[in-house]
Amino acid sequence: MKRGFYTIMSAQFFSSLADNALFVAAIELLKGAGAAEWQRAALVPMFALFYVVLAPIVGAFADAVPKGKVMFYSNGIKVVGCLMMLFGANPLISYAIVGLGAAAYSPAKYGILTELLPTSQLVKANGWIEGLTIMSIILGVLLGGQLVGPKIAPVLLGVHLPWIDLGIDTPAQAAIACMVLLYIVAALFNLRIPRTDTEMEPLTGGVSDLVRDFSQCNARLWDDKLGQISLATTTLFWGVSKNLQYVVLAWAGVALSYSTTRASSLVGVVAIGTAAGAVLASMSTRLDHAVRVIVLGVVMGLLVATMNTIHTVMIAAPFLIVLGALGGYLVVPMNALLQHRGHNLMGSGRSIAVQNFNEQAAILGLGAFYTGMTRIGVSVYGSITIFGLFTAIVSLLVMYWHWRNLKNHPEELRNLLDIARSDKH
Repeated sequence: MKRGFYTIMSAQFFSSLADNALFVAAIELLKGAGAAEWQRAALVPMFALFYVVLAPIVGAFADAVPKGKVMFYSNGIKVVGCLMMLFGANPLISYAIVGLGAAAYSPAKYGILTELLPTSQLVKANGWIEGLTIMSIILGVLLGGQLVGPKIAPVLLGVHLPWIDLGIDTPAQAAIACMVLLYIVAALFNLRIPRTDTEMEPLTGGVSDLVRDFSQCNARLWDDKLGQISLATTTLFWGVSKNLQYVVLAWAGVALSYSTTRASSLVGVVAIGTAAGAVLASMSTRLDHAVRVIVLGVVMGLLVATMNTIHTVMIAAPFLIVLGALGGYLVVPMNALLQHRGHNLMGSGRSIAVQNFNEQAAILGLGAFYTGMTRIGVSVYGSITIFGLFTAIVSLLVMYWHWRNLKNHPEELRNLLDIARSDKH
């Protein structure tokens, strides 16, 4: 791997670490303010909001500006969102601003991989990036849980700066202040990311032109016989898994009577399995064999539906590790295949923006659906059953879709797989 790849990994680690710790802190902030359950559930779709709204712009912006700078600006936006939370702005609106920074960050983070590395290393690079991201999720969720917990929170609240009153009075606020520092560390790594030789694509025209260009890119990827399958799979995976991150917290509170601090450890357990599955996939799965892992989506869905039968942590922990491992093994090769097809069909920033739009639209839609179920009184157990069966059924439909492509377009698919197998550039 090139040296710049490790700088990207470092920047991604600290930014993702802060994202996930902030999620737990924001839940605790709302809980401490007496917010309703549905408002806490709404954090997930609010984070996804700007991914969907600004998808036509952020992809083109990532292709027009050196991606290290894009990532630097994005972490600055996340800092603004944290400061809004600290100084009394609505937590949901503030968290949406952090999501705006993440929406701008993502096309640059993944797009630079296709610029910096040859296609033959994309699965391996994705395995490392996803593995490191999952590690940051583990540590971030655990960090967030501990920062608002009874051991560390009093220490943080006991720190006072001379002549400055920041108005930090609760454990959640102290944790959010720590996130500001982590985003600043990530931004410093962003400044060290090398500029690649890829030619920038200047922004041209107005918003309507960008929307038209984005719509064409979106249609192009959905028309591609491999792009559509990988995009459908990653869209399903992230739509369900991001919402399950909150559902697991809620489930641990109901099924195991866990506090936010203890429940956050179970989200970390899922992430441990995902990291292991991601690394294993990066070592054992070739790009041209990526479509073979779709069946794992069916298995994942059925396993999710069985969570309702678990009421002890001794069973829950290994179960969640296996569930996470299946997800990691599924998403890495499909993500690499999607990046490969997107890079060949359009600019890397645009292709990642299309991917983000679809995945975050699923997160937004499913999150809004879960929030609505919570508001009308559907239990956590009922939500888990619905999410699990939905995952299994849609995975089966994607498998059928690919089978139909093999049957009706065998020559086109053979050519696309040959390109994935032989492209070393």
